[in-house]
This record gives sequence, structure tokens and C-alpha cells, in this order.
Amino acid sequence: MTTFAKHYSKKHISLLRSMIEIRKTEIAELGILMELFEQGKRIMRKSGNMKQWTGGYPDKTVMTADIRRGVCYGCEDDGKLSAVFSMIPGPDPTYIDIYGGAWLNEEPYLVVHRIASLPECHGVMDAVLNFCYRHCDNIRIDTHRDNSIMRHCLQKAGFAYCGIIYLANGDERLAFHRATTLP
Repeated sequence: MTTFAKHYSKKHISLLRSMIEIRKTEIAELGILMELFEQGKRIMRKSGNMKQWTGGYPDKTVMTADIRRGVCYGCEDDGKLSAVFSMIPGPDPTYIDIYGGAWLNEEPYLVVHRIASLPECHGVMDAVLNFCYRHCDNIRIDTHRDNSIMRHCLQKAGFAYCGIIYLANGDERLAFHRATTLP
């Protein structure tokens, strides 16, 4: 057995061989995207997040609109679509008012919404954020208070908690922001 093989587990070796590729999604993949969201919901429920993405959200109508606008992206891992997210240029109407804090800046920004992956796919958040940073150095994200997995990912990625925003339906979300260049 080589020193490399002794040092790294099979899981690590597998991750080193695979590389996540990101591309725009197509309407023909809508069924796969919806299954990815179902997987994401299962992960949320298993971690105690029972209230986010309820009532059929995100649905085919929302995702079809994202695909047609060209803002829905898929992550392929070893040739398999294993994650989905939407990268949307701001301004986001729900981000106009923020309570209990403030955004880091008012420069143009991208918003990451509706991110979900297969449970066995790791490194998705890093890949998504690196992809987004190639387009803009100012990223905003919101998440449900009970989404401990996303909150951990955002903290690990250097996002600052900025306050509370409210969705169009009145639901509260925690708002996060990372700007690689500050004014």
C-alpha cells in the first residue's frame, strides 16, 4: 500500500478523482431537478428543519421560470447531475428592507437561491460559491432559521450574518452577505 493510500481513505480518494462541473440546466431536466429538491427536503427534515420548503416549494413553475431566465444551474459530479441552484443578479425585492442589521454594502450583487444536492455529493457549496465569485465578488444568501446545515456552510465560507429579511409571503429568513472587496 502506498503512503498516499495509507493517508487517505477511499472517500477522500473518490473526492479527489471527482470534480464538480457547473452548467446551465435545461427544461428537459426538470424532473431530475425536482427530485434533487425532494432529496434536499429530506436532508432538511432529517436535520430538524421542518418548516422550510413546504407546500410544494420550489415547484415546477418556479424552476421553469428560472431555467427560461437562464439563472438555474446544475452541478455534475462524475457526469451525473447531483445538485441544483439558482444564481440571480440583484436587486432582489425581498432584500430591499433588512431588519436588525444591514448589508455589508450596496454594490451590485448576485443572490444564490434554491440550492439542493444529493446527500452523497460533497463539496457542492464550495463549488457553487467559487462559480458565483467568478461572476461577482458580492454574494447575498438567505436561509431559514432552522437550516443549520446551510448556516454552517455560510459561516464556514466566510459569510456575515446581516439581519432578517421577509419573503413576499411574509416568512422570515436570516440574511447573509459576503463581499470579497468592501468599499
